[in-house]
Amino acid sequence: YGFQDFVLGADSAGGPALYISNLADQFPDGQVMRDVPTMNGREVFKFAVRVLGDSGAQVLEKSGLTNAEVDWLVPHQANIRIIEAAAQRFGISMEKTVINLDRYGNTSAGTIPLALHEAVNDGRIRDGQQLLLVAFGGGLSWAACTMKWWAGTPTLKPAQARQEVPA
Repeated sequence: YGFQDFVLGADSAGGPALYISNLADQFPDGQVMRDVPTMNGREVFKFAVRVLGDSGAQVLEKSGLTNAEVDWLVPHQANIRIIEAAAQRFGISMEKTVINLDRYGNTSAGTIPLALHEAVNDGRIRDGQQLLLVAFGGGLSWAACTMKWWAGTPTLKPAQARQEVPA
């Protein structure tokens, strides 16, 4: 149960396609950064479809799993067309894909945690189910992981009182 495997990556060459200026006013190549969230939609779409598919396939292989063993695909909720393309690339039906984009929009780094919370609370994701989580973000970056969902409550044994050891 829990996280099984993951892949992470970043390609700074794609940075100008999706960024928020925080600490710098220009890219290393001298290109000026804008002071507002900035995105080249066409480039981000192509990037997202490619990396969601590639990273998902890589993590399934690392985990020794096939797409047929995935109970739920939980993708970053950026764009329904990206989600549909990723699901199709994995051969996972939209019925086995957690989507809440229509209700919350793109909540950035919160999309997967919110989707998981909702799907667990409404009973779609249950104990022992196999999940594939895939995401992409600014910079440009990506991540994917496999996990077996555990619906239990962690318990810790109470700490035993420390006993004095005679000197």
